[in-house]
Amino acid sequence: MENSKTIVIALGGNAILMPGQKGTAEEQMENVNKTCVQVAQMVKKGMRVVITHGNGPQVGNILIQNGSATERVPAMPLYICGAQSQGLIGYMIQQQLVNKFQEMGIEKSVVTLVTQMVVDKEDAAFKNPSKPIGLFYSKEYAQKAMDEKGEYWIEDSGRGWRKVVPSPEPIRIVEIDCILNLINNGSIVIANGGGGIPVIENEGKYKGIEAVIDKDFGGAKLALYVNADAFMILTDVPKVYINYKKPEQKPLDEVSVDEIERLQKEGHFKAGSMGPKVEACRRFVTAGGKRAIITSLDTALEALEGKAGTRIVK
Repeated sequence: MENSKTIVIALGGNAILMPGQKGTAEEQMENVNKTCVQVAQMVKKGMRVVITHGNGPQVGNILIQNGSATERVPAMPLYICGAQSQGLIGYMIQQQLVNKFQEMGIEKSVVTLVTQMVVDKEDAAFKNPSKPIGLFYSKEYAQKAMDEKGEYWIEDSGRGWRKVVPSPEPIRIVEIDCILNLINNGSIVIANGGGGIPVIENEGKYKGIEAVIDKDFGGAKLALYVNADAFMILTDVPKVYINYKKPEQKPLDEVSVDEIERLQKEGHFKAGSMGPKVEACRRFVTAGGKRAIITSLDTALEALEGKAGTRIVK
C-alpha cells in the first residue's frame, strides 16, 4: 500500500449509533472509539484521511428535543439542527481519534469543520419531499402534523409514519478552500457531515433551507473536491450483494462502472439502503475518481489493500 494517498472515509450511521441502542452519549462515544481504531491505523501507514459521516439518528433526536421544549425555548429549523449534529458527531470523532493517536504515537491534529453545501432552490426535490427523518409515529400524529403545520409525512415500510423533507442534489461545498488548506497542512479533517448543511446562494450570500442532502452523494462530492485516491463508504455489511437476502445472493468484489450501471438498472440496490451508496460510488468514479469502496467497519484496511469489500473501478 502506497503512502501519502488521500482517502475520504464516509462513516455510516452504525459507526456512531448501533440499531437497538438508545443513543446515549456513552453508547455513541464507545462506537466512535471502535471506529477510530481503523482510521488511526490508516494514518499510521502514512495516509491522508478525510472523514465525513451520516447524521440521521442524531438529527432525528435533536428535532424531538426541539419539539418537546417549544413551550420553553424556540424550536430550531432543520438546517440549524444539521449544524448541531455536525458539531456533536465531529466532537466525538475528533476526541476519540486524538486519543488513539496518543496511544499509537501519532502526531497529528484533528479538526471538525461545520460545512455548508449549496443546493439549487429550483431543484425538483423541493416539489417532491422524499427523505424520511426522525422517529416513527402513528398515522394520527402524522395527520395532525400535516394538517396543522403543512408538513409532508409518509408510511415507511410498515414501521409507522415519518416526516419527509426535500433531498436536493449537492452542488458546491462552501468551505472547500478551508478544507484543502487544513489537509495540506497535515490535519485530519472531519467535514461535510450529513452531506453538508443545505444552503441556497443569492449574489454571493447564503441562506439555510429546509432539506436534507444525501450523505453519500455529499461524500462523493467531497472526495472529488480533494482529489481523493479512494472514496470509501463504511457500512454494516462487508460487501455489496446482488439478489440480496435471496437464495441466489452473490457478493460483488471488483466491478466496473459499466457493470454497476447495468446492475442498478436491473434494480438490485434498494433506494433506502444500498442504492445511494452504490450511486455515490458510481458518480465518484465516473467523474474521474480512481476507485470507490463499500465495506464494513472492521474490514476497512483489508479493503484498501484489495482483500475485502466491493471495489468499483473504471
